Amino acid sequence: MAVVGQVHAALRDGTAAVLVAPPGAGKTTGIPLALLDAPWLAGGRILLLEPRRLAARAAASRMAALRGESVGATVGWRMRGDTRVGAGTRIEVVTEGVLTRMLLDDPTLDGVGVICFDEFHERSIHGDTGLALALNSQALLRPDLRLLVMSATIDGARVATLLGDAPVITSTGRAFPVATTFAPPRTGQRMEEATAGAVRDALAAHDGDVLVFLPGAREIRRVASLLEKGSVSASVDLWPLYGMLDARAQDAAIAPSPPGRRKVVIASAIAETSLTIEGVRVVVDSGWSRVPRYSARTGMTRLETVRVSRASADQRRGRAGRLAPGHCVRCWHEFDDAALRAHGSAEMLDADLAPLALDLAGAGIERADELQWLDTPPAAAFAQARTLLAALGALDTTGRLTPHGRAMSALGVHPRMAHLLLMARERHVLALACDLVAILEERDPVRAVDARLLDPDLALRIDAVRSGRRALPAGLALDDAALARCRETARTLRDRMNVRRDDEHTGDDHSALGALVALAYPDRVARRRDGAGARYLLRNGSGAFLRDQGSALAREEWIACAALDDAGRDATVQLAATLDASTVRELYASQLTTRRTVLADAETGRIRGTVTESLGAITVVERVAENVSAAERAEALRALILDGWPASLPWSDGATRLRARLAFLHRHDPRWPDVSDEALRAEADTWLTSALHGARSLDDVRRADLGALLLDRVDWTLRATLDRLAPTHITVPSGSRIPVDYDDPAAPVLAVRLQELFGARETPSVLDGRVPLVIHLLSPAHRPVQVTRDLPGFWRSSYADVRKDLRGLYPRHAWPEDPLTATPTHRAKPRGT
Repeated sequence: MAVVGQVHAALRDGTAAVLVAPPGAGKTTGIPLALLDAPWLAGGRILLLEPRRLAARAAASRMAALRGESVGATVGWRMRGDTRVGAGTRIEVVTEGVLTRMLLDDPTLDGVGVICFDEFHERSIHGDTGLALALNSQALLRPDLRLLVMSATIDGARVATLLGDAPVITSTGRAFPVATTFAPPRTGQRMEEATAGAVRDALAAHDGDVLVFLPGAREIRRVASLLEKGSVSASVDLWPLYGMLDARAQDAAIAPSPPGRRKVVIASAIAETSLTIEGVRVVVDSGWSRVPRYSARTGMTRLETVRVSRASADQRRGRAGRLAPGHCVRCWHEFDDAALRAHGSAEMLDADLAPLALDLAGAGIERADELQWLDTPPAAAFAQARTLLAALGALDTTGRLTPHGRAMSALGVHPRMAHLLLMARERHVLALACDLVAILEERDPVRAVDARLLDPDLALRIDAVRSGRRALPAGLALDDAALARCRETARTLRDRMNVRRDDEHTGDDHSALGALVALAYPDRVARRRDGAGARYLLRNGSGAFLRDQGSALAREEWIACAALDDAGRDATVQLAATLDASTVRELYASQLTTRRTVLADAETGRIRGTVTESLGAITVVERVAENVSAAERAEALRALILDGWPASLPWSDGATRLRARLAFLHRHDPRWPDVSDEALRAEADTWLTSALHGARSLDDVRRADLGALLLDRVDWTLRATLDRLAPTHITVPSGSRIPVDYDDPAAPVLAVRLQELFGARETPSVLDGRVPLVIHLLSPAHRPVQVTRDLPGFWRSSYADVRKDLRGLYPRHAWPEDPLTATPTHRAKPRGT
């Protein structure tokens, strides 16, 4: 009572409070019931938000029973497709997106005095959104609205700060002690086998019922099968419990066991919080959970199996101590226990934000950061969600909700499904659309012996839902429970969409199926890639493939994908329908882009023009372009040359020597053009233009006089001085014209036989004598003898030693003692002299 009094006082004196209470503290039912008669509530209603439908029904039923009433009197529930409230209802247990819808429809929440957010530590996207919208309403419209955030494992201080420094109330609760043991799997043992073994041991060692936690329905079925085969006592009942089960099966799983019988409830995380399953004394925890992960890169959501957080593990263990002392078996090593992360991440950070973006757009909110969040929605994912809404026609060019978007929002399903249903009505295939949406929103009714060979063809599922059962290809079977759920959801949708019975099977052949999928998933239209295997290119540029090569879809050119697993480089197609090119053109006529491209082939150098019609990354049609202009050819050749620069232009010897001379002159005088590879590439648009004009292939460009093009870059006032400043040849004393090598612009070279320089008293030079040449002195056989930049110094110092060597090697040549007075020559001495 002390805790109830603290909550009462906090909400009486303020507008918000945070209650942290362990499992078993009775906060879910006790607090709302205790607040009913609060004077400050003045007869207002209390909304209790539960993250799951099962928990909502259980909480409402429990509170009603405590008051000796039936559900729908003082206490009722309100969830999608199932509402039990009356004129006198004061406590409404709401779930999923119902609170969000209520806040969007009536931001004042007329008649509501308190909103209680239960199990807020789960950080569901609906809980976070509901709290953000409630805070917005409280700030702008309802300053008297009270907010109570309740959880067993939450960072109370952080939430309190968001609520304006609200008081944090902590309850010790009345949970019973739970002993914990560890039963890790053996090496190579599968999780399901280890869990089933732990359950058998627990049944033998402890009294009471057993609650088992597993990641999802697939593992639940496997463990149930192992226990059935493992000779579990006939007095033990096995009950599966997960979200996709119908309400009747869920309620049966949590009902007390009959006298003399025990039960094992094999559950997903649905049983983690807000439930008291009478008779449970033992919890067996596999240590794993399955969470959705949305990828902003691909626009797809996939389920990942991850280790539970410490908060979740503690919640699971607490289920064993709700009504009496209990026992918890953790199927992992004790030393791994300390490595568990403290809390799971908020769903907001990893979710598909398209529904959130549509809801906020309906409230006139374009940017998520306009609201107060515990964790602000990621900007990239939110922007991508709004891009999708625009593609679905829900947002106009200014980012505001369109009439179509308002109609989508009113349906209360995912924006993709809402768009599908509305467009199906226009196309007169609404009954087919209801069946398709049911299949996409529920669990796949088709199963395979080998999951890798599960045929993704949606037509198989449509036929199964329509007929209730049909012959499937070898290796496939129907999941009766999933099929029943699909059929029920389809009936509900047909009622909601007012599908007349005589319209249920008209105009809905399978040719329309692909169009409906494409309308809901415009980013997942795909076309087969060239090559072997059923590999496809998606409109968004990602790849996809069909594992089952025997599927009818594997032969199709176009498909529309509804479900993909993007765990690898290319996504695996999980659900898809056939599509044809004419339907693609009809659906996306306004989104097709046409691009004219003129390119030069890298191998042949020839020019090819194409006109490409594309849908995103997919090429729909490609044809040869007509009337390729000279300007287009020139641009294509320029691009090819620059792409292969500098090897793409083979320079002639003459052009290469001229380029070296210009580089030498530029080094000493910046008025001369820079002819380096970098400079020529950067200025190709100017100096190369004349060579490109009129060229029809790269060979035409290569035949151009590149040297002349370089000279065109030289200012006319400098061009006349080129041969004087950087001559191609130097005339030496023998009369020979020797070429100058300018390859090194810092040190031009003159390679000349030593005898031809006899009598030379100065070092040959260029640039009007300012730059002496590097003289490579050669023997009569043109072999290097000496390198010098000081020819007079060579005569004085080194010549005598060089002369000795050369006289022995070349006796028929003159080697005078005084080279300055000797006659220069390039010939040997006449024979006999």
